[in-house]
Amino acid sequence: MKIAQKYSHLNGEEYLIVHHKKLYKEIVDVIKSIDASKFMTKESKEKTMTGKMLYSPIELNKAFNVEFNKLGWHETRYQYYVTTEQKLLPELIALPYDKQKEFLESKGIKEPISSYKQTDFVKDQIAVEVQFGKYAFVAFDLFVKHLLFYSGGVINLGVEILPTKKMQSQMSSGVAYYEGEVYNVLRHGRNNPPVPLLIIGIEP
Repeated sequence: MKIAQKYSHLNGEEYLIVHHKKLYKEIVDVIKSIDASKFMTKESKEKTMTGKMLYSPIELNKAFNVEFNKLGWHETRYQYYVTTEQKLLPELIALPYDKQKEFLESKGIKEPISSYKQTDFVKDQIAVEVQFGKYAFVAFDLFVKHLLFYSGGVINLGVEILPTKKMQSQMSSGVAYYEGEVYNVLRHGRNNPPVPLLIIGIEP
């Protein structure tokens, strides 16, 4: 596969080039190593394209998992406690997980709620999400997950890999695509979400 388009948000690509050139090359090499033609294995059951062979998101994800894992990129969880008390957030976020419960209890919260998020691949504080899912999953990645990992000090940059519209047209309906998701980011303004991102559009 190839990188067809890129969007650097808050100097995301520039950060990779300056501080993590080797990791950037690994990401590019993984994309190039995937032969998409092997994964046109899903037979459509949709009325508008019944019987047409489409790219399989599940099989594509498996292929990316194998290649990233070979290079030492692994799934990472970020655990945290939640609160609706906004004034407590700045101090809470700065604490390690094992101190957050104690902090909330000291502020009168009787039963603090523990939660977690996980991301596909993390290495040296760079997170990569490969997303062939529905629109909502990508929005969650860009506006919630990457930001949560960033504000929690787990990552310095989030990378989102998406199919371009050209590739998405050969997948099931509802799959998110690069152009649409970059448009959604741009609509929110230059500084939102407040986390450095590199969004990559790939295609065969």
